[in-house]
Amino acid sequence: MESESGNLEVSAGGFVISKTDPNLVALMARFNRGGKLEWCIPKGHLEASETREQAALREVFEETGLEAEIISYLGEVSYQFIQSGSRISKTVHVYLMKQVGGSLSFEHDPHKEASELEWVQASKLLTRLSHSNEKRIAKIALELMKARS
Repeated sequence: MESESGNLEVSAGGFVISKTDPNLVALMARFNRGGKLEWCIPKGHLEASETREQAALREVFEETGLEAEIISYLGEVSYQFIQSGSRISKTVHVYLMKQVGGSLSFEHDPHKEASELEWVQASKLLTRLSHSNEKRIAKIALELMKARS
């Protein structure tokens, strides 16, 4: 890969199930680098000595206002993009989580990345998500959610 040029990024995030309705999942929308609104899972970079799990929980809280706990590791999503003329390879570690507190809110987002927040019916998750790699991992989340109910 491109590790010697420092172009590897690692992030974590996930799908959060509502504490009041197990058929609702929190999603966020943000504008991509091209200015298009995209629906995705809350996620972000690991900081300092954070574990992937700690980063996922922190990012979910910052971007959605939801306090959550991890139910299961779902896998990873990998993709590449160009930023400032450099190719970046990014891996996102994705978790299934359940809400334990908080409510959908932008107020904790230090980078003001989220443009919209919404509870989405699980049955509409695959049509709402913008990226095929997140849709792929959403199928795993949906199977786990079905098995839990």
